[in-house]
Amino acid sequence: MGKIIAIANQKGGVGKTTTSVNLAASLGVLEKKVLLIDADPQANATSGLGIDVDSVEVGTYQILEHTVSAKDTIVKTSSPNVDLIPAHIDLVAIEIELVDKKHREYMLQKALAPIINDYDYILIDCAPSLGLLTLNALTAANSVVIPIQCEYFALEGLGKLLNTVKSVQKIHNADLDIEGLLLTMYDSRLRLSNQVVEEVQKHFSDMVFKTIIQRNVRLSEAPSYGESIINYDASSKGATNYLSLANEIIEKNK
Repeated sequence: MGKIIAIANQKGGVGKTTTSVNLAASLGVLEKKVLLIDADPQANATSGLGIDVDSVEVGTYQILEHTVSAKDTIVKTSSPNVDLIPAHIDLVAIEIELVDKKHREYMLQKALAPIINDYDYILIDCAPSLGLLTLNALTAANSVVIPIQCEYFALEGLGKLLNTVKSVQKIHNADLDIEGLLLTMYDSRLRLSNQVVEEVQKHFSDMVFKTIIQRNVRLSEAPSYGESIINYDASSKGATNYLSLANEIIEKNK
C-alpha cells in the first residue's frame, strides 16, 4: 500500500513546492513509483514538472468535487516513475464550494482510496494556508513533512501548524504522523542559518531530518525550465540534497 505524505507549512516561500517536486523526482530515480498531487491553486508543482497549467482540464479540483475519478486526472511527467495530478487556478474556488458539504474534510481521502495501491509514495504539495485544502491533505495523509526555512522567522507559525496537526489527529485522522521537519534554504556562511539549525535541532531533536537542503542556484533555476533538479542538473548540490532526503525517507519507511 502506498504511503501518503503531505508537504505542508502555512508560511509561503519555505520550499514546499521545491521539496514536493524534487522529492518526487528523487524517489522516482530510486525506483519508487510516485504520484505527486498539486493541491495549491498557484499550481507551481504542475508547471515545475513541465505541464502547461492553462492546458489542464481535469485535476485536483475535480477529484475534490468527485466529478471525475483520480485515475482520470493522472498525467505522466518527464521524470522517471513520477505521475502527477495537476492543479489549475480554479482550485481557489474549492474552499467555498466544499464549505456546506458533509464530510468535507474527507473528500481527498475518499478520492485517493482506489489508487493508493498503485504507488509506493503519494506526495501532496499543500497550499500555504491552513484552510480546507490543507485540511483535506492532512486528513488523507499518513504523515507530513514540514519544510522550515533557515531564516529569522523560521519557527514563527510552526507552533500553529503543529497544533493543526494535533487537532487533525484528534478529530479526522488518528494515524497522522510527522514524517519530519526539513530545514531548507540553508547557507553555511550565515550565522543566522546556523543558529536556526541549532534551535530547531535542540527543540525537536528526533523529528528533524538529518538531510538539510542548502541554498543552491541550480535549484531555483530548475522550475523555470519545467524540470526537477534531478533532470536539470543531477550533479548539483540541490540534487544531492534531495536524493539524500529520499533515501532517508525510504530507510525510515522500511
